[in-house]
Amino acid sequence: MELSTQKLIHTFGALADLGQEIAGRGDFTEMVRTSMHLLLGTLALRRGAVAECVESELRSVASWGVTDQIFKELSISCEEKQEFHTGQVSDFLISSSPGSSNFVNRYRQKFAQEEIALILPMIVRDEITGVVLLGRKASGEEFSPDDFETVHAMVRHIGVGIHTHRLLEQVAERAEENRRLYEELRTIYRATVRSFAAAIDAKDKYTQGHSERVGRYSEIIAREMGWSEDEVEGIQIAGYLHDVGKLVVDRDIINAPYNINAKESSELNRHPAAGYEILAPINHPYADIPLMAKYHHERLDGRGYPEGLRDEQIPIGAKIVSLADSFDAMTTDRPYRRRRSFEDVVRDLRENSGTQFDGKVVAAFARALLKEVKGESKERRITKMLGKDYLQDENVAMLLADLITDLTAVGSAARSYK
Repeated sequence: MELSTQKLIHTFGALADLGQEIAGRGDFTEMVRTSMHLLLGTLALRRGAVAECVESELRSVASWGVTDQIFKELSISCEEKQEFHTGQVSDFLISSSPGSSNFVNRYRQKFAQEEIALILPMIVRDEITGVVLLGRKASGEEFSPDDFETVHAMVRHIGVGIHTHRLLEQVAERAEENRRLYEELRTIYRATVRSFAAAIDAKDKYTQGHSERVGRYSEIIAREMGWSEDEVEGIQIAGYLHDVGKLVVDRDIINAPYNINAKESSELNRHPAAGYEILAPINHPYADIPLMAKYHHERLDGRGYPEGLRDEQIPIGAKIVSLADSFDAMTTDRPYRRRRSFEDVVRDLRENSGTQFDGKVVAAFARALLKEVKGESKERRITKMLGKDYLQDENVAMLLADLITDLTAVGSAARSYK
């Protein structure tokens, strides 16, 4: 095989290896270093370096036989960048006569000290990505026109790799910036919703903090049921806003210090549908929030309002908010009654599971609370909302465990029946 043919095959193989290296997903610096070694090996060069161009500075990315000190002293002007665009490869030979390149002329002595023989620009889409510094051949031969073609092709490959890496970095930075902006918007949205919830509760002097607690209880239940983070956040927002319809109800009815009559009750019962009308036109991050407000007073047995829905017709989120709402009502003082004992609350949950409350939702809430009582949950969020004295009874854990067992048994029986 002729020498020129062998060299062509070797060069082609080197280009293939270089392309594979650049297309890989490995470490960026290692990619450049390997690419440089392929280039040096192809032409049997003694030394070389690859430098990135960052505005007017040249920063070393990889080098072999070239000291990093030289890059601390190099810079490139706009005029010199233009020379790289218009010049030929031979213009950037250090051995060429003065005047071929201002950049070469400016640093000719430094390049000679480092035994650099050729400077090549990496140009991608008319942008100077960086430069490649190459030493002499180990054989002492001068660069041939074929060498220039090979070097030019391989340097362009390396330039594409660096350019691609830059683009990926920019994409990652923009993605991170977008993520931060999104998180800021979510934070602002949550803060706005919580402020709105506080405004809702302010209308009822007896239920300060009710919507906040319902939001937190709803979040805890959904998390215990294995919902995703986005779903958990959505149900928490729904809990905060579940009583927004009370804004259209007469304040005297809401603040009545007695059990209201049928007419007043009918007026109060308008608030779920009114809440839906208020929330529906708003473009929420979580689409079901208006429905949670509308259906949080529906019951599994169809005796709820405003539409008398039954079991599977009621969204699971509304079932969660319904339990959270009722639990907070039972465990806080109202003007016409004191809050109920925990034993009484558990009895109510057991008796009304399957008619008013969804058994799976009640069981999830009971599990979350039992974890706090047994010290398995460090946050003790439910306990804090209830107050430190509320769960002092030594039978609390047993009451919860029995409730979970009963609800699980009922659920299993229902599945077997189906």
